[in-house]
Order: sequence, then C-alpha cells, then structure tokens
Amino acid sequence: MKNRIRVLIADDHAIVRMGLASLLGTKKDIEVIGEAEDGEETVRKALKLAPDVIIMDLMMPKKDGVAATAEIHRQLPDTKIMVLTSYGTSDGIAHALESGASGALMKSTEFSEFVAAIRTLAAGGRVIAPEIERQLADDPPVPDLTPRQSEILHSITRGLTNSDIAHQLGIREDSVKEHINAIFAKLGAANRSEAITIALRKHLLKLKG
Repeated sequence: MKNRIRVLIADDHAIVRMGLASLLGTKKDIEVIGEAEDGEETVRKALKLAPDVIIMDLMMPKKDGVAATAEIHRQLPDTKIMVLTSYGTSDGIAHALESGASGALMKSTEFSEFVAAIRTLAAGGRVIAPEIERQLADDPPVPDLTPRQSEILHSITRGLTNSDIAHQLGIREDSVKEHINAIFAKLGAANRSEAITIALRKHLLKLKG
C-alpha cells in the first residue's frame, strides 16, 4: 500500500513494543519500521529511519523520553512524536510537549483511539487525551530547577541545615538561603517538608532506601 504511515516504537519494555507492533501490523495503512528500548537508541534509529510517527515512552534508560523528543524534534522537525505513558505526573508530559511532541496518550487508551491518534498526527494534527489535559490543568508543571538548586534540594532531603549545605558546597550560607527560597517559589512550597513532598510527587528526586 502506498503512503503507509511509518512508525517507530520506543519503550523499554519488550512486551509493550511487541504488543504494539503486533496490533499495528493489522492496519494496512500503518507500517512499524523499527523498535527502540532506550532513549539513545530511539534517537539513533529515528535519524536513520526518519519515521512519520514515533511512539515515545517517557521513562526510558540512558536518555529519557523528554530528552529524546527534544533531540529528534530539532533534527527531524517533520517527524511527529506521540508520548504514550502511564507516568503519573504532568511535568514530564508537559516538558515533552514543549520539546516538540505533537500528542500524548495514556497507555490505557483504547486501541482504536490509539490508531486514530497516529493517523491524526501523521496528517499534521495534534492529539492530547482528555485525562492528560485535565492533569496538566490540575497539576501544572514546575519550572526546571538549576543544577545547583537540584543539588541543594537533595541535601534538604537528607536533613542538612543551611550551614551544613554551605559547608558541603563551599558557598556562603546566605547564598544557600537564596537558593532555597528560589526552590520554594518554583515548587509553590511553603517549607522544606512541603518542598520534599512536591518534589517526590513530581519525580524531581528520589530518596534512597
């Protein structure tokens, strides 16, 4: 069939890739041209194959879906990227859309809706699932933290005082306080405990057990 929609599937779970490839293989107007199990492989295969649509998981090793989306969109602006996720925070989805993704669906989406979304993206449209739109409205993403702010946020989770953090990082204590105030402002937090809670919910940090 001419003008088939050429699709690349990127997901770190083999069973997800195999399942999607098998289901999409039943559609005469869609051709799965490749699969990738991490973000770096996704970028390499995208640049080699130039697919029409990429199905992009957000949580992948080596390079996450947001970073892969941004890199692919810069180099292949005509390739459409659809985020497919079960990931519970709005931040990753919002950043992927800002980075060039044209669509976002949950992994629980009905297959018929999934196929329709691929066709819409291939035709130049945009598709965002209603539940994701609600999520973005109810839980807006926070601005990116700077590397120093992330470092200080991790120190806060360890219970370090401003003095401890200043000594650890070799900076002035008043500079630590300024960074912490900026972190609170970005997260919409009133105190350290609230900042940690928000950061964990938005996957900005992970506590080691």
